[in-house]
Amino acid sequence: MSDYLIAPSILSADFAKLGEEVDNVLASGADIVHFDVMDNHYVPNLTIGPLVCEALRKHGVTADIDVHMMVKPVDRITPDFAKAGATYITFHPEGSEHIDRSLQLIRDHGCKSGLVFNPATPLSHLDYVLDKVDMILIMSVNPGFGGQSFIPAAMDKLRACRKMIDDAGLEIRLEIDGGVKAENIAEIAAAGADTFVAGSGIFGKGKDSDPNRYDTILGQMREKLAKV
Repeated sequence: MSDYLIAPSILSADFAKLGEEVDNVLASGADIVHFDVMDNHYVPNLTIGPLVCEALRKHGVTADIDVHMMVKPVDRITPDFAKAGATYITFHPEGSEHIDRSLQLIRDHGCKSGLVFNPATPLSHLDYVLDKVDMILIMSVNPGFGGQSFIPAAMDKLRACRKMIDDAGLEIRLEIDGGVKAENIAEIAAAGADTFVAGSGIFGKGKDSDPNRYDTILGQMREKLAKV
């Protein structure tokens, strides 16, 4: 896959006007809505659940919604997010007792499945389930909070994962999350990523009163990616 997709993380959006925020960022050229689910158990934070996902769909959002579940266990809440309108559901291997079963559960509910890898989590979890994965998400920060700095070692993991996907000949999206911005997105793409999550790097830009404030930052990201 050579097409690049930008996935703003709504964790950094203004929740008082979330529907409007999502509408504006998609109108400015974003591709996917990245939806961070934290449970104050697997990670030390508590965010949003299926009702918010459903509310965005009812609001009229038709773009893919990429639900990143930082929760443990994952199986109980998977059907709820599928029913709420998730397109992708990704989870951390540490959040499941049976990874193969959890991946199949996601697909059985009509969603695309994925695994998420923390900075210190080995890619070996993919060895026997690569054929059941539609997306692999590499964390370039430790999960739980927005606004963190990019961990450089994620580049090596991206390269290794890209080789794994290419060698298998499978169509799997390779996503990166954490510290992504216009200044480093080209380097990240060159390492193998094709899908880019950015929270504060997008929603933290411009003046709230300007509905087109995301045009500039997304334009800069597209310009950088065009040169890779």
